Amino acid sequence: MFRTQIPKHFDVPRRLERLAELPYNLWWTWNAAAWRLYRDINAELWERVNHNPLVFLREIGRAELNAAAQNSHYLERYDAVLARFDAYMQEKQTWFRRRYPQAEAQRIAYFSMEYGLHEILPIYSGGLGVLSGDHLKEASDMGLPLVGVGFLYMEGYFSQRISEDGWQEALNNPLRFEDLPVLPVLAENGRPLTVTVPLPERDVAVRIWELRVGRVPLYLLDSNIPDNHPDDRQLTARLYWSDLNLRVMQEVVLGVGGVRALRALNCRPTVWHMNEGHSAFLTLERIRELTVEGLDFEQAAARTRGSNVFTTHTPVPAGNDEFPLWLVDKYLARLWPELGLSRDQFVNLARHRQAWGDAFSMPILALRFSAGRNGVSELHGRVARRMWRHLWPDRPVEEVPITHVTNGVHTDFWMARRLKALLEEYVGADWRAHLADQEYWERVNRIPDQALWEVHQHLKRKLVFYLRERARWRWIQGGFHPVQVVASGALLDPYALTIGFARRFATYKRAHLILSDVDRLLRILNRANRPVQIIFAGKAHPADEPGKHLIQEVYRIVKKAENGGRLVFLEDYDINLARYLVQGVDVWLNTPRRPNEASGTSGMKAAINGALNFSVLDGWWREAFNGKNGWAIGEDRDPGPDNAAQDRADAESLYRTLENAIIPLYYEDRGPDDLPHEWIERMKEALRTVTPQFSTRRMLSEYMERLYYPAMQNAAED
Repeated sequence: MFRTQIPKHFDVPRRLERLAELPYNLWWTWNAAAWRLYRDINAELWERVNHNPLVFLREIGRAELNAAAQNSHYLERYDAVLARFDAYMQEKQTWFRRRYPQAEAQRIAYFSMEYGLHEILPIYSGGLGVLSGDHLKEASDMGLPLVGVGFLYMEGYFSQRISEDGWQEALNNPLRFEDLPVLPVLAENGRPLTVTVPLPERDVAVRIWELRVGRVPLYLLDSNIPDNHPDDRQLTARLYWSDLNLRVMQEVVLGVGGVRALRALNCRPTVWHMNEGHSAFLTLERIRELTVEGLDFEQAAARTRGSNVFTTHTPVPAGNDEFPLWLVDKYLARLWPELGLSRDQFVNLARHRQAWGDAFSMPILALRFSAGRNGVSELHGRVARRMWRHLWPDRPVEEVPITHVTNGVHTDFWMARRLKALLEEYVGADWRAHLADQEYWERVNRIPDQALWEVHQHLKRKLVFYLRERARWRWIQGGFHPVQVVASGALLDPYALTIGFARRFATYKRAHLILSDVDRLLRILNRANRPVQIIFAGKAHPADEPGKHLIQEVYRIVKKAENGGRLVFLEDYDINLARYLVQGVDVWLNTPRRPNEASGTSGMKAAINGALNFSVLDGWWREAFNGKNGWAIGEDRDPGPDNAAQDRADAESLYRTLENAIIPLYYEDRGPDDLPHEWIERMKEALRTVTPQFSTRRMLSEYMERLYYPAMQNAAED
């Protein structure tokens, strides 16, 4: 009924013609041998095009491609990569087929507002999107029958510039289809496949694009088509509109339009997974389909509820979308008659009483119409049960039906290539097959200290040299004050103890905590023969004024001459910069105000590269910390109501641990070979404990066991 077709518009030698095919499957992004096929032809161009193979092929000279086609060593690697890709795509005995042969005909639909897959596709804002991207990559590796649904934001997410005064400026960078590895889904008549979504007084047409993530198809919705009203064409232009009118329409398009898109694609999922509440309107669209067939609302809800799964990601109110009732009246009035409901009955499906009035809560809608519900760490599961217990007033809090599946990270994407080679040499060539096997990872202790330290030092140098070149390029472009050059890392020392702090700049993450006593911090940074340097990076949402003020506060301290260039703020944090940071720092710092960090994943990415976490015992770190794989800030208990007192206590714990434990261990406890053996033992402990426990392999196996397979069984019973 529908098809996609890879365009043939690249001038590539016939012997290398599949270089033009490979970019359209993001498998290449987590297989270094694949992306190195492009980089090794022209490394400077590869960096300049931001690792985009489509732009690379358009700009590379034919002479260089011809030379590669005549190079026997290159051709040998090219053939090996394509053979590996073909074997991967055709593999029959996947993890899923071995573990769940009885469920081979099932399909899982995964809905997310954002996907962080690679730096060339900026349709994500932060951790939620990167987790969604890792979810799809691992689903592909494990062979899960999963299909993703999201939006193609043609204005992407903003690029960040920091002014000389430290103020965040947002730059929009419209995307070009010819630069993206997405393909239009076409109907039988060759025209773009579209579905319609009802909005006030008119229908909105939405076209469908396909992005291949290994074995997993990701379908991206796009309202920017000529037949639509000009306002409606903007619905999918930008991620997370601040205007609530646009925001609620976006979520209608995602939930309702996403279901209709899968129907148009002849895709019949048995499990419907909502990654956060943004897509919760899909529950009502599924119910509407059955009421049209003659069921009443309660019958239809009972039939669909068992196959819906909802993951909540934050206890922070700003992360839980709610809409005032006048917006519900304005944009959803066409829906409740089709459900057989009155206006008040419809509102009561997700009514949330607030001090400012009643709201329609997307998380409540998802919770009420899903049988599978989970938080994203053990502590967050407990917080979520307390937070939503009013929906189950007859149950004690510990019996509120919200479980947890702690987040994980996609190891092959985030682990440094040289470290993976080290694992193959000393742990086993088959380490990927044992990714979630904790006993297997005891073999990490076989890695010689010297070998691990040499790889780590290489990654630190790589980070520092990259940041220097980045600062140089920004200075060349102009509009960059010399003080900003220094603040961007031009004076970093590749051999100094390096701490990384990179994440979304929300106030509860307390980026300023380590800056709370500047004089004490300066003594730490500048101590003779024991220097410490701290790298900050992160964006605030364009509408988050407190977050932007926090960036400004941090940046003004970073610019102080007294720190000698050892405090750094890196603008425009993205996936590419994140890879350099998590692979190259010694310590990963995280200072959220407990228990607001539902999980977090950046520290996991650092740990699987040998960095040591130094964090508040919140989210995932509370489960991971064992006293030997990093350090804790504060205590394992919920804080009281006095935030200022908690901040002071945590800051003192941070400084004291840094001064008395971390810095001495790095600099003083060295053997005759000048290696910090105790530090390296902690690195091995981090690799050994974090890599298997916090991989997406473990995460998805738990989703299958706790949520997906029960939902499949529920669907079969219906």
